[in-house]
Amino acid sequence: MRASSSNSTPNPNPTPVGAAAVEAPPRRRKRKREYAHLTRFARTKARLYAALPYVLLAIVSLPIVVMYSWLLMNSFSKKTLFGFIPQELTLNNWRFLWEPLRIGTSVHPSIWTVTGNTLLFAGGVTVLIVLISTLAGFALSRFDFRGRQSIMQLTILLHAFPGVTLMIAIFFVLLYLMKFTGLPFLNSLWGVVLVKAALEIPWSAWIIKGFFDAIPWEVEWSAYVDGCNRFQAWYKVILPQIRPGIAAIAIFSFLAGWGEFIFLYTFIFSEAFYTLSLYLNSIIGEFQVVEYGVVAAVALFYMIPVIVFFIFTQKGLMQVTVGGLKGGR
Repeated sequence: MRASSSNSTPNPNPTPVGAAAVEAPPRRRKRKREYAHLTRFARTKARLYAALPYVLLAIVSLPIVVMYSWLLMNSFSKKTLFGFIPQELTLNNWRFLWEPLRIGTSVHPSIWTVTGNTLLFAGGVTVLIVLISTLAGFALSRFDFRGRQSIMQLTILLHAFPGVTLMIAIFFVLLYLMKFTGLPFLNSLWGVVLVKAALEIPWSAWIIKGFFDAIPWEVEWSAYVDGCNRFQAWYKVILPQIRPGIAAIAIFSFLAGWGEFIFLYTFIFSEAFYTLSLYLNSIIGEFQVVEYGVVAAVALFYMIPVIVFFIFTQKGLMQVTVGGLKGGR
C-alpha cells in the first residue's frame, strides 16, 4: 500500500524530541487606574484618606523644621525681621571658632578645648558601656547561675527610675571615693564618665543579651571543639556575629554622652573641664547680655558632629537583627 504524498513531505523545521514549546510572553495589560471604577466623590474621598498620614506627618514635623530653620537663620544674621527673616548677614556670631568668646565682662574658654572634652567624655562613656555590657549580656545569655532572673528583672526596674533622683547619693559616693582613694572623682571628666556609664550599662546589657540569644549554641560549641576557651569563643566567634547590636549600643551610648548635661553641671566646677553643653549653658546664663545669634551659632556647632556621626553610622542602626536559632537560656 502506497503512502500518501502529504505524509511523506519532510518538515523543514523539525521540533527536537523532548524540547518544550516556547510560548510567547503574554502582553502586558495596561494597569487600570486605581480609582477608575469609583465615582468622582468616592475617588476624591479615597485620595484624601491616602494623603491624610502625609498631612499629619507634615503638621507634626513643621515645628521641628521651623525651630531648626530659625537656628540656622539666626546664626548668620545680625538683625532679623519678626525674629526669623534675616535682614543683615554676618559671621560675627561664629567668632568663637577663631578667638575666645567674650560676652559682657565674661571670657569663655576656647571652643576647641571644650569640643575635645566633649569627645573625650562621649568616647569614654561609649567604650565603657560597650565593653561591660557585651560581657554582661554574654553572661546573662549563656550562663545559668543563681539570681540570674532577679538580676534581669532588676535591670529593667532600675532603668525605670530617672538618674536625677540619685543625684545626691551619687555626689556623696564620689566624695567619699575621692577621700579614700585620693583620686579626683569630683570635678573630673572621668568621674562623670563612670557615673554616666554605670547608669546606661544595665539597659545596654539587656539589649545586647537579645543579640547573644539569637546566636545558635552550635556556633559556640564548634568554637570549643576547635580549642577555644570561653573568652576566645566570645571574642573571636560570637562578637563578630553581633556587630549590628554592638553598633546600636555604641551609637546610642555616644549620643547619650554627647548630650549629657545634668551630671556634668552638678559634678564639674572648673571651666577647664567644660563640655559643649556646659559651654552653651554658660552663654545662656549671662542674663545681663545675651547674644541670641551667638547662642544659635554655638547650638548649631553643637549639632554638627552628631549629624555627621549619624550619617556615617545610620547603616548600623538599620541592621539591628541577626539570624539563627535561639541559644540563650
